[in-house]
Amino acid sequence: MKKKVLLMGKSGSGKTSMRSIIFANYIARDTRRLGATIDVEHSHVRFLGNLVLNLWDCGGQESFMEQYFASQKDNIFRNVEVLIYVFDVESRELEKDMHYYQSCLEALLANSANAKVFCLVHKMDLVAEEQRDVIFKEREHDLTRCSLPLECTVFRTSIWDETLYRAWSNIVYQLIPNVKALEHSLNYFANVVDADEVLLFERATFLVISHCQRTQHCDSHRFEKVSNIIKQFKLSCSKLGAKFSSMEVRNSVFAAFIDTFTSNTYVMVVMSDPSIPSEATLINIRNARKYFEELENPNSNLNTSGSHSSNHHLHHSVGGHAGHGMVNGGAHPNHYAGSGGGYHQYAIAGHAQQQQHPSQQAQHHLAQYQAYHQNSNATSNAYH
Repeated sequence: MKKKVLLMGKSGSGKTSMRSIIFANYIARDTRRLGATIDVEHSHVRFLGNLVLNLWDCGGQESFMEQYFASQKDNIFRNVEVLIYVFDVESRELEKDMHYYQSCLEALLANSANAKVFCLVHKMDLVAEEQRDVIFKEREHDLTRCSLPLECTVFRTSIWDETLYRAWSNIVYQLIPNVKALEHSLNYFANVVDADEVLLFERATFLVISHCQRTQHCDSHRFEKVSNIIKQFKLSCSKLGAKFSSMEVRNSVFAAFIDTFTSNTYVMVVMSDPSIPSEATLINIRNARKYFEELENPNSNLNTSGSHSSNHHLHHSVGGHAGHGMVNGGAHPNHYAGSGGGYHQYAIAGHAQQQQHPSQQAQHHLAQYQAYHQNSNATSNAYH
């Protein structure tokens, strides 16, 4: 499944730099050596296995821009799914920039009226911090008004912080065909394992493509920050000849697990119950992989079946046999993102346990996990 994405804007606005960071594993300082784009650069980016982004990076020199709206109009603006228009926040030719943007919208209305439009107010790091909100709000208002009758979503971005990941995660989210089924299953998975939050990252770009949040958190930019940090860490590993596979961060109040999930994704699971051993959460992740692999297949019955049927498949995708363990953890402090409680379900061999004191829970979790490994015939099921 191919989706055509136009990346447009004035020469020097930062289009190729952001594309290289997101899709070609550049770090911000290395983009300084990139040259100007000549005419149109085509690239095909495989995303989530079956989705291919047909990315058209259009050079922004005036001579090229004029050609796009004249001799190349039909070729450029036909069958477009998404237009991403990049504005340099410090441009001294804002009126000309807006003229070209409106010309793009006119061509889009004539050739791809259903395309989604995103504007990125870029290089916000060059604006004094105390002025950023005011300037962005002004640009957002102007762009929204001049985009009518089309709807336009506006983001502030910089290659030097997480805002770039926030914008591109939201854009790519609009292109994922089975995103609702994915979100529904992620919510079910989070409830089963009693996680505070579960995030799904695309494997190559580390963009957040879906998430489930069961408790409130004060930092609304945490997803993009994690994307940025982990991708930089992955790049550091590759430079040393090492391959990033998984990571666990744990302290006295929460634990976060980042692990390979499907062939196209990583998953991050955040837990705030310190009594649950790491191994139990990792087994839950492993047992869910097969179901989510199938869900990524656009031809899978899971994408067309109802929510109850999907839950049933997820519930049984890791076995669905007798001999599963479950402990009622009751209310527990949630220091990561508020407070919560409920059932802790994990892969063990045994029977359902009644409510226990937290210290007894911890001993029980560990004992059951050890029993799981000692019994080769034990059934491993995180969803029963």
